[in-house]
Amino acid sequence: MAILKVQHLFKHYNGAKYISARDINFEVKEGEIFGFLGVNGAGKSTSIKCITGIIPFTSGKIEICGFDNKKDPYNAKKCFGFVPDNHAVYDKLTGSEYVNYIADLYGVEENVRKERFEMLCAKFKIGHAVNNQIMSYSHGMKQKISIIGALIHMPKLWILDEPMVGLDPQSIFEVKEYMKEYAKKGNSVFFSSHNLDTVQVMCDRAVIVHGGIVIADIDLHEYRRTGKDLEKEFMELTRQAGELQNQMRKEINDEEAELAKKVGKHRASRATVKKIDKMVHDLIEKTKDAPCVNTFAIDLAKSKGTVQVKAEYTSK
Repeated sequence: MAILKVQHLFKHYNGAKYISARDINFEVKEGEIFGFLGVNGAGKSTSIKCITGIIPFTSGKIEICGFDNKKDPYNAKKCFGFVPDNHAVYDKLTGSEYVNYIADLYGVEENVRKERFEMLCAKFKIGHAVNNQIMSYSHGMKQKISIIGALIHMPKLWILDEPMVGLDPQSIFEVKEYMKEYAKKGNSVFFSSHNLDTVQVMCDRAVIVHGGIVIADIDLHEYRRTGKDLEKEFMELTRQAGELQNQMRKEINDEEAELAKKVGKHRASRATVKKIDKMVHDLIEKTKDAPCVNTFAIDLAKSKGTVQVKAEYTSK
C-alpha cells in the first residue's frame, strides 16, 4: 500500500524561466524508509513544500493515505508529521507548551499525549528541558522538540528534511534508531538528506531528483546486497543530468539574447517567460493521463525534447 503517492507533479513559479518540478512521480510504501536525494536546486524543497501543502502546485496529484492534499487538505495533513530543516518552533513557548499546542491542533487526547510525550522525551533525552522556553535551547534541542511535535499524533507518514544537521553523534544515533523503529510499526519515513552514506545504510528505497525530474528510483536493499556505492551512482547520474540541464538552459538564454537584439531585453525576457508558461501547459496536457514512469532515459529524453524554446517570437 502506498502511504504517499506523487503523480505528474509540476510546479512553475510565476514569471520564472525554469520549471522547479517537472512531471515528478514516485510512491512511498507502508513500512518503508524512503530517501529523497538531489543536489541543491534540484527541486527537493519545492516538492516537499508541495507535499506538505506549504505552497500550491501547478498541476498533478498528491495523495497521503489516500487523501488528495489539494481536494481534502484537512485529512491529508492529519496523516503526516513534518520536521523542516529550520526547526520552525515558537521560541517563547516552553517545550511542553509547544508540544501540547501541536497536540491540540491534531486533537490528541490528554491521557494519550501525556504518555507519548513522556516516551518521546525519554527517547530523545530532552525531558530535563521541557519546562524551559525554547529560546534557551541549543540547535540540537530545538530539532528534537520539533521532532517530538511532528510525532505527537503518531502519523502514518513522518517527513524529515535534513533532520540531522547540527545534531551531535548521540542525537543522530537516537534519530536514526527511532526512524527504524517507527517504520517497523508499519509507518513510513520520508527522509530528505545530503548524507548519502546514511541514506544507503538506513533506507529501503531512494529517488534522485535533478533539474525538477526524477532521474533514478533505487532499491537500496539491492545496493547493499551487491556492494554497489550510492555515492558514485549519485555523482554519475547527476553529472549526466546536469550536462543536459546546462545545455537546455544555454539554448534558452541564447535564444533570448538573440531576440533581445531585435526587440529589446525587457520584451525578450517577457517573451521567454511567456513561452515557458506555454511549454508548462503543453507538458501538463501531454502527461496528465500518461502512466507514471521513473526511468532515467525516458525522463531525460522527454525533457530534452520539450524544454528547448523553438517558437518564433514577435515584437508585439
